[in-house]
Amino acid sequence: MQLKNELAEILEEHRGQRHVVVLHDYPDPDAISAAYAHRLISAAFDINVDVLYSGMVSHRQNLALVRLLGIDLLRWEDSPDLAQYQAAVFVDNQGSTVEGIVAALEASGVPVLLVVDHHPLQDRVKPEFSEVQQIGSTATIYAAYLQQGVIELDSARKEHVVAATALMHGILSDTGGFVRAGSDDFQAAAFLSRFRDAELLDQIMSQARSKHAMDVIHRALGDRLVVESYSISGIGYVRAEDRDSIPEAAGFLLTEENVHTAIVYGIVEEAEGESLIGSMRTLKLTLDPDEFLKDVFGKDACGHYFGGGKPSAGAFSIPLGYLSGNRAEDYRELSWRVHDAQTRHKILTKIGVKAQPLLAAQ
Repeated sequence: MQLKNELAEILEEHRGQRHVVVLHDYPDPDAISAAYAHRLISAAFDINVDVLYSGMVSHRQNLALVRLLGIDLLRWEDSPDLAQYQAAVFVDNQGSTVEGIVAALEASGVPVLLVVDHHPLQDRVKPEFSEVQQIGSTATIYAAYLQQGVIELDSARKEHVVAATALMHGILSDTGGFVRAGSDDFQAAAFLSRFRDAELLDQIMSQARSKHAMDVIHRALGDRLVVESYSISGIGYVRAEDRDSIPEAAGFLLTEENVHTAIVYGIVEEAEGESLIGSMRTLKLTLDPDEFLKDVFGKDACGHYFGGGKPSAGAFSIPLGYLSGNRAEDYRELSWRVHDAQTRHKILTKIGVKAQPLLAAQ
């Protein structure tokens, strides 16, 4: 990774301002740690930073990361007036998954200053400066900034230890414990190891699965269809608090013998309505989750893809619109049957397997 001076230069140009860092809906360790590092770096330039997200933090490791490290996050629903910010920064996303926040920033006249991400390049926002790299994690990019001296880390300062610990967790999380790591990720981890709190990191990563997560995994196991080494499972309705259990379940299904790809999906009930949420995990090197999900689920009316991903992992989110929100049990069952059948049909067609007629197996 080449030495980058652009970040320091652009922050210096905006010294003394107030910025908002925008994360994706359900922040993971990579997003949370990168946001914390960005706030730490910004403070050296007298820039005050708030970290904003919609959705919720629900995975037990993510909750542990936020609580034990004392990382403050603002929910979009509870956030102050966006007009108070002079610029926005998008970390571990490029705006395509947080349309509500992007639209609100545009309406408030808040320009996008930075995008720092490791997912495939998108074009939803037009930042002044962009650092998008195809590497293991966004935390790797911020670790490189620190290693290159944008600020000097000091193991005697608590906030620096917090940053190193969080970034190490972000790298571990997004590279599958270094299984999918590249040379940049290893170099970043080697640097961070000089400053991280190993005991605290172990506490964060050793959080047990919740009962609700185990229930979701159990449902995924019971419903799975294994075909052509793909494991496909629809798990029905899922509470918003358990949304992070969907990728957990996909990761668990991937451990089955003779399975190289797992896809788990369900209908998640949120305040703004219901959405079909899914997660894809793969061990197949020639399979691109980003291309796969974009081809399967296509785009919305505004031209934004419903799904996408990175090497070995992807996700999709499809709002159900006016058809959502009916609490009657019979309606919910019928709604799920329809969406489950359509989703399976699309995935099987993409795989090249002749699917049964819709609802025939219900």
